[in-house]
Amino acid sequence: KEKKRHMGDTKHFCPVSLKENFVLYPGLYEHAAKYQEKIYYFSTSEYRDKFLKNPEDYVAHNEPIQAPPLRVCLLGTHGAGKTTCARQIADKLGIFHIQFEEYLQELILPKTKEKVGPDFDEEPQEDDNKMPILSQELDDFFQTKTEVEKSKQEVELTDEEGAIKANLMDDEALPPEVLDNIVLDWWRKEPFRSTGFILDGFPRTLDEAQYLSERGLCPDVAVYIQVEKSDILDRLFPPRLKKWKDRQYKKMENKKKLKDLKAKIRV
Repeated sequence: KEKKRHMGDTKHFCPVSLKENFVLYPGLYEHAAKYQEKIYYFSTSEYRDKFLKNPEDYVAHNEPIQAPPLRVCLLGTHGAGKTTCARQIADKLGIFHIQFEEYLQELILPKTKEKVGPDFDEEPQEDDNKMPILSQELDDFFQTKTEVEKSKQEVELTDEEGAIKANLMDDEALPPEVLDNIVLDWWRKEPFRSTGFILDGFPRTLDEAQYLSERGLCPDVAVYIQVEKSDILDRLFPPRLKKWKDRQYKKMENKKKLKDLKAKIRV
């Protein structure tokens, strides 16, 4: 019986969502309407009513209705290889690659001057060129270092930048109004709107997935990369261990320099 129905230009997708948001949003049988002997399905009753007021705005005339470009959400645990796969897919399909957390870092980098988060938490490194002269007291050196750190902390972030920093450092949820300023453009503004993209690492939580649903931002494909824990450990552990060893070595070197400097000042 369903096959015999003469469906509208957008088939089972909502024509209003396609026209206004340029997304393929599946319509629901309970939100259906008939126009010129064709059946149209809508994502909400509001969109159905909007269609019935001005149906000619949402149907094809001289040419078929254009479908939106491909939008992909690539998901997976940290270290699953999402970014490597996303770059290859984006290059092959000619669409944009958006690494979500990297994009967040770039939004606050002008203020923070360095990337933030568990992967970037390092003790401040001492610059050899800024070591105090031999006649200077060690107390002055530590006081100067404290003032520099304090000046870094005094950089004032906007509410949005603060929310982004809290998300990167402590995994605090991004408010919908912050996501609106970031995510909506990828679906609704150029050059993403007409080119398409692969969104690497978003949505990360149930709330973020719910946000996409509430805004009518439907990806055409959602791919979850499942990897064995042993593979992730083999990939992530060696470089992190090397990084830790390098930090420990630098700490020991700095302690030795300070000890030698203290001995020279006493003389």
